[in-house]
Amino acid sequence: MPRRRSDSPSSSTAPRNRTPQPVRVRRRSFGDFVKAFLAFVALLVLLVGVPLALAMTAGWPFPDTFEPMEWLKQDISVSTFLSILTFVVWLAWAQFTACVLVEMKAALSGVGVPGRVPGAGPSQLLARQLVAALLLVGATAASFTPSLAQLGQTYDDNQRPTVAAAQQTPGLFAQQQEQAANTAAAVAEQASHTEATPAAAKKQGDTKFYRIQPPEGRHHDSLWEIAERHLGDGRRYKEIFELNKDRVQPDGSRLNEASLIRPGWIMEMPGDARGGDLVEMPDDAPEVSPEVRQQISDYAKTGDGASGGGDQAQGGGSGSDEAQGSGSGSGGGTAHVNVPEQRPAPAGETGHADLRRPAPDQVATPARDSSSFGLPEALLAAPLLAAGLLGALGHRRRQALWQSAFGGIGGRRGIEPPTPTGDALDVQDALLVGADPEGVRLLDRSLRGLAASLAAESRPLPTVYAAWMSNGDLHLQLAQPSGKPPAPWQLGQDQTFWMLARADAERYEDVDTAAPYPGLVSLGTMDDSRLLLNLESVPGIVSLSGREEDRAAVFASVAAELATNGWSDRMTITLVGFGEDLTALAPSRLRHLDGIEALIETMEAETRQRRGALGAAGHDSVLTGRTGPAQHTRWAPHLVLLAAEPSPEDAMTLAELAADASRLGIGYLVGTGSGDLPGAAWEMEITGAGKLLAPLLGLELDAQLLPAAQQRAVVQLFTESDPERSPDGPGTTPPFLVDISEQGRPAVYARLVGSYEIIGLETPDGERSALLHEALALLLLHREGVHPRVLSSALWPRGVTDDVREALIGRLRDWLGTDPDGSPRLRTDDAGRLTLAKSVVSDLDVLRSLYHEATQGKGVDSRAVRGRLLTDALVLVRGPLLADRPEGRYRWLTHEIVDAQLPLLVADTGLALAEFHMEKNRAEKAIEALNAALRTAPADERLWNELLRATHALDDPARLTALASDLVTRSGARGLPPRTEALLDELLPTWRDAVAAAG
Repeated sequence: MPRRRSDSPSSSTAPRNRTPQPVRVRRRSFGDFVKAFLAFVALLVLLVGVPLALAMTAGWPFPDTFEPMEWLKQDISVSTFLSILTFVVWLAWAQFTACVLVEMKAALSGVGVPGRVPGAGPSQLLARQLVAALLLVGATAASFTPSLAQLGQTYDDNQRPTVAAAQQTPGLFAQQQEQAANTAAAVAEQASHTEATPAAAKKQGDTKFYRIQPPEGRHHDSLWEIAERHLGDGRRYKEIFELNKDRVQPDGSRLNEASLIRPGWIMEMPGDARGGDLVEMPDDAPEVSPEVRQQISDYAKTGDGASGGGDQAQGGGSGSDEAQGSGSGSGGGTAHVNVPEQRPAPAGETGHADLRRPAPDQVATPARDSSSFGLPEALLAAPLLAAGLLGALGHRRRQALWQSAFGGIGGRRGIEPPTPTGDALDVQDALLVGADPEGVRLLDRSLRGLAASLAAESRPLPTVYAAWMSNGDLHLQLAQPSGKPPAPWQLGQDQTFWMLARADAERYEDVDTAAPYPGLVSLGTMDDSRLLLNLESVPGIVSLSGREEDRAAVFASVAAELATNGWSDRMTITLVGFGEDLTALAPSRLRHLDGIEALIETMEAETRQRRGALGAAGHDSVLTGRTGPAQHTRWAPHLVLLAAEPSPEDAMTLAELAADASRLGIGYLVGTGSGDLPGAAWEMEITGAGKLLAPLLGLELDAQLLPAAQQRAVVQLFTESDPERSPDGPGTTPPFLVDISEQGRPAVYARLVGSYEIIGLETPDGERSALLHEALALLLLHREGVHPRVLSSALWPRGVTDDVREALIGRLRDWLGTDPDGSPRLRTDDAGRLTLAKSVVSDLDVLRSLYHEATQGKGVDSRAVRGRLLTDALVLVRGPLLADRPEGRYRWLTHEIVDAQLPLLVADTGLALAEFHMEKNRAEKAIEALNAALRTAPADERLWNELLRATHALDDPARLTALASDLVTRSGARGLPPRTEALLDELLPTWRDAVAAAG
């Protein structure tokens, strides 16, 4: 049934005036005394009158003698039935008496939730009402007692977890808030004057206090709801937290988590708090029990900044019987973070969950740069998204290089991708700085390793609602307890958390198993913890409300990460109402539909197809289909991102489709401007300040966003890397050309192709030498300039402070020195990027310049010049890039495409020089040039084909057969490429028989 959000009555009617106002204390009326008298009479009759009447009419329930065998031999008569009935009535009276005693003890103690009498049911509710009415004139329990109208409910219904009950009863949230408002005035009757000096009393009179409410018949209390009711804004819960942090509560524990509050705790409120359930402790307050009076008085004296806790805080968590549930007077709990008694309900039982952040660890996080230098903060704060985009961009650029290289020998379009400028360059730098590829790798290996371990134990994958990445550790939040996790996973803070430490995750190797949770996507951060929501596991629709531009930034972030993440095999992401240009990020994953009608038609067909496929395969859900011998691509998720708000009719249709979606691997994220979406199982809101709010899920995140400007720049990076975007393809001119004449001799020359050597500089002393060499190599590979934050993130991927970075740049500038004219060789351009002077060059710069001059410069018109330039270029090739780099360093090279550019450049040079020699029928010279190029580009098919042609020109069948045999051996099980095989058929028709005969 659709569930609509109901605004809190107290929050909607609360004045917005922030001026502190005195709180009126409701006086006891004549009706209160009448109710108390009637309750006393009823208790007297039930507790005293009933046993006296039974004793006088039927006698005591205990027999005079204990002879069971004699009882069994007696005839069954009417008196026997009467005796049995009398004994049952005595048992009922004893149970009710126990209920009264339990409720009386809880009400007078003022701490915790009353204990449950086994099998009592409505009897305990009746006892609670009578005790509350009796104590209304002098005790503390009345304000926490449910209405007498609830006597029709069972006790089990009242004890049901609030989250599950709320989902099964539409409109319950509004009812609960109304009950909270109705019980507000009674708290004021529980407070009295503190025994203090007049000055202290005046100070206390200006301070308001709130006591945590109980869970029976209402929502679990939370600081968010308290702030919403009494401060007009739930986001002001932090003010309450700061006022009460680490102060000793009546049960001896302390508040150290904003989302963890316990029954009977007292909260000091900000001065502008308003509402009937606040207490000011005025001088003329009515008398209350000495215990409650002393609790509030002692708490008021603790003031700000109370510290300590240690054992007491821990003891409060495990507590005595009273602290854990023996009193109704101040019972309560929270539906948010770290409450062991609360669990996310199973997917089949409720569509709601409590996405609690895992308990924080005392692990220091790496220091990070404090300044963004103008880079987009949205991408700097999204390490998993940045890593996915950076990896996909690198793959696209490599694909463009190879497509360009194999587009035709004669029609070569170049290997130099365009250099980004403006916003695109800033976004590229932000991706380089913010990306956490190691985190993506560990997440992927950890999840696949878990799936492999469970499959080995013949256990199904548990349903995972969310994953938290906190201080390098991974916490999976399960929909329900699923037993002990396989090693090295451990149970987390409770049975619904599985935790994997980073040290254990680093020991995982790549495993051949399907990605178990490809629908995980980052939503944002809470403190140092990052939340990934598993969209395909949500039992229904996830709605997102807020301003259109804010929602668009969330949708773009979710779509971009799902399309490029590294922990999924494959998936389908359908975009409706936005993101048509985003399909350039991953055309194989992303698709765009024009409207909701097309979406509904598509999803109805796919839902039917998936249900049938699951049934035919004998699986109850896609999770069971992803473990064991199932095909990896068989149960890929389909995630629907609908930014356009649907009509009520369309929303109901989507809700029906989504009712069984989590079992089928289909997830829905739907935008709404009103915040009221029929059929929404989980509701979220994005604010203009970048906060992602879901109070009923226990969430207030710093949202992960991809604003419109950054989205356009990201798309520009991908479209400019597409080799088919224009007939000319990527540019062919290197970004930096060297003067290759004798007059252009550099002051500093670095050899990067092969082993790393520097000529023209003294070797730095000490441990910083390797760091300076790495920094110089990065600058040499990026002649367009390097952002200071890109430099620091490359050298210190786990983070570094500004002063350390600036110290390195200063040492690097001193090491490089100055040119003869006094200008420094390490400079800063107008955009703040670090650049090298033209007097500092590398052999890669020279190699590019020689090839460019030979093929597009002076070598075009002069054959002799072309041959000399190509020969000089090939001599520079001594091996792969930075061949002897130390292990653990230069990890930033994984983000570069230079490792793909260099083999192509060397192959192009070898091919051009071989062509130069073949023009004069110098086949041996051509073979020598091709073999030299093959040492750096051994997998380039073009080099092998030209080597076959040059060898064939020697007219030596035995040598050609030996070369063919070598090629077959190198190709392995894959076999020869089709074009190479066709060429051999042309040059040596008998090559198959000759190769087979040779071995």
